Amino acid sequence: MEFFAHHGCFGEERLIGNKFLVNLSVVADSSAAAETDDINDAVNYQILYDIVANEMAIPSHLLEHVANRILESVRRAFPQISSAEISIDKLNPPLGGKVGSSRVVMAI
Repeated sequence: MEFFAHHGCFGEERLIGNKFLVNLSVVADSSAAAETDDINDAVNYQILYDIVANEMAIPSHLLEHVANRILESVRRAFPQISSAEISIDKLNPPLGGKVGSSRVVMAI
């Protein structure tokens, strides 16, 4: 998922914004959905996307904080998820040199 958001330790980063890439993987028991073919028995990807988009829209100093909020929101929305991993990449971070991205990876 790609977002333009306002995260960073420097005020300028939060003011100007930047592009971020988010990858979210979840593990859940999908046996009911496999049997019923009913979205109500599955982890709904649209809801996952909406959770990520909503949390990415809240400016934060640290990507770790954003990642934790996303994981906690996902856990609340889908208690059947047994584990999840998220990575958030800040593209072209302002580190004083040419850097493609900086990344935070967290899991529950």
